[in-house]
Amino acid sequence: MIIPWQSLEFDTLQRLIEQFVLIEGTDYGEQESSLADKVATVLEQLRQGSAVIVYSELHESVNIVPTDRFDASKAEMP
Repeated sequence: MIIPWQSLEFDTLQRLIEQFVLIEGTDYGEQESSLADKVATVLEQLRQGSAVIVYSELHESVNIVPTDRFDASKAEMP
């Protein structure tokens, strides 16, 4: 299920993105970026629609997924 990022409280969204960045160890190229910069990058991806927040009922987990890797036909909007 896709969770619209706009429906989350700012603090919740911030912590979710921070957790995602820390767990995923996202590659930002040769230059090391600060946590704040990485969070800002992911937030911008959510705003632009190039990433979505997905809740898995099966795994009872939340993840941030690039839209090009997400099969929308298997998701339902809340």
